[in-house]
Amino acid sequence: MGMSFDEAVAVLTAPGMPFEIAEQEVLGRPSRVFAQLPPTMRALFDMLRERPADDVYIVNEDERWTNADIVRSMDSIARMLVDTYDVQAGDRVAIDMRNYPEWITSFGAVTSIGAIAVSVNAWWTGPEIEFGLVDSGAKVLIADRERIDRIGDRLASLGVHGVVVRSEGVLPANCAHLADLADPNSTMPDRTVAPDDDATILFTSGTTGTPKGAVSTQRAVLSGLFAFACRNVVESLRWAPDTPPTAGTEAAVPPKPCFILTVPLFHVTGCVPVMLGSVATGARLVMMHRWDPLRALELIQREKVTNFIGVPTMSQDLISHPRFGDFDTSSLRNVGGGGAPMAPELVKKISGTFTGKATPQLGYGLTETNGYGPGNTGPDYVERPSSTGRVVPIMQIKVVNPNGESLPAGEVGEICMTGPMLIRGYWKRPEATAETIRDGWLHTGDLGYVDDEGFVYVVDRIKDMVLRGGENVYCSEVEAAIFEHPHVHEVAVFGLPHERLGEEVVCALQPAEGTTIDTTELTGFLAERLASFKIPTQWFVRAEPLPRGATGKILKREIRDRVLDGTY
Repeated sequence: MGMSFDEAVAVLTAPGMPFEIAEQEVLGRPSRVFAQLPPTMRALFDMLRERPADDVYIVNEDERWTNADIVRSMDSIARMLVDTYDVQAGDRVAIDMRNYPEWITSFGAVTSIGAIAVSVNAWWTGPEIEFGLVDSGAKVLIADRERIDRIGDRLASLGVHGVVVRSEGVLPANCAHLADLADPNSTMPDRTVAPDDDATILFTSGTTGTPKGAVSTQRAVLSGLFAFACRNVVESLRWAPDTPPTAGTEAAVPPKPCFILTVPLFHVTGCVPVMLGSVATGARLVMMHRWDPLRALELIQREKVTNFIGVPTMSQDLISHPRFGDFDTSSLRNVGGGGAPMAPELVKKISGTFTGKATPQLGYGLTETNGYGPGNTGPDYVERPSSTGRVVPIMQIKVVNPNGESLPAGEVGEICMTGPMLIRGYWKRPEATAETIRDGWLHTGDLGYVDDEGFVYVVDRIKDMVLRGGENVYCSEVEAAIFEHPHVHEVAVFGLPHERLGEEVVCALQPAEGTTIDTTELTGFLAERLASFKIPTQWFVRAEPLPRGATGKILKREIRDRVLDGTY
């Protein structure tokens, strides 16, 4: 072991060091910020212009995109948005597609011209996509053909222009092929972008079940990105016995990594630490069309992947695959990610399974923190597999009681976070913003505690939510959709433990008097209203009313406990 966590942090954040921390006012609040943070994402993406043009940056299955290819695509999309669609600073441009290189170049183009990139969930149905476009006020939608087929017939009436990637043939009204619009010889338009300009909208649900657009500034996204980078370098210093770096040296810069993108780019994890992390570090980014553990093993071996970042179910799928031993995974250095707790047994498996230096890793972040939060890795994680780890100093964490009073170490309360990586608020929802962010502190809705060494432990959730394979499923949203069925009288949606997904969505319901429920038909009914991951996989239909407490509230925990012990 090289040095303690605090010693490594002190070295890296000292004056003159790569992650020097300074005090600065951000959105009217004093904050700790990284002094060398790029001012905007335009400056971040400009790093690609400074690297060798022929170096491969993206491997998209069997396609290879060089730095020059990415820059050319990004510039042409930016020029198209400005010249063809008159996209101005602050306008919203939605991106809705599978993980394609064009997702990245569209994002880079939008944020580089001062517009706001709206990340639409690629699993959403047509009505859900329509909600996202209307709610954000998107001017343009850049999408693949599969997504356009879900929403294209509505774009003209919505006043949204559709730009379609990787497609040929006739398109719906108000749509055009990217290949017909983008000039590969274009240059990036001149635009002035400021650090505190809005940059991204990522949708996240709330306890009301209505998706909310979480708005981040340029500075917030980059602060989250640099916090990830700082923590990674801290850990590399801690577990390496090398001589500590000093100001002005390059010793603090880690070796060039290779990421594999297993999670969607519309998720904060895929977008910030993985995709933007690869832009910042010059890492090669290996993209998967869809999750397949065998294909992942093939790509890890072929591309010598160093960082595997996904949800715990993916790590489990990988090491449990019957052909795992047929592939060389010795290049891996970190295996893990976030989106759900990792079972202690899986932490041990990761630590002892891979032939190289791979260590388990977990991050606890939220869309509202641009993905950054406490992180645990290496020997710390093996020793404390139930902890989500610690944070670097630009983020602060406290635990509060229901009155908002801070609690001492070891006492359970609501976990709150603050720092320059926090979202500015929710798009056009001041009440929701005021409820979630109070006096500059994000109230996570998670219950937990912090120990004497700063390790954070999450013990429960306040929110009525199921965390299914890294996807937040808000029960009230699913219940609202189920209630649209005419034969439903009472409904309770909740989560049950699932070995691979962490939790699965299930439903207990009472049919309306004189009716019956065909759960197969009900599943099909919901498929027209909800993304597939939100639809219950188990149904518990009973003629009697659902259990209720003295206040009349349905007792979901009681139902869940009875289902688990077989008495419901």
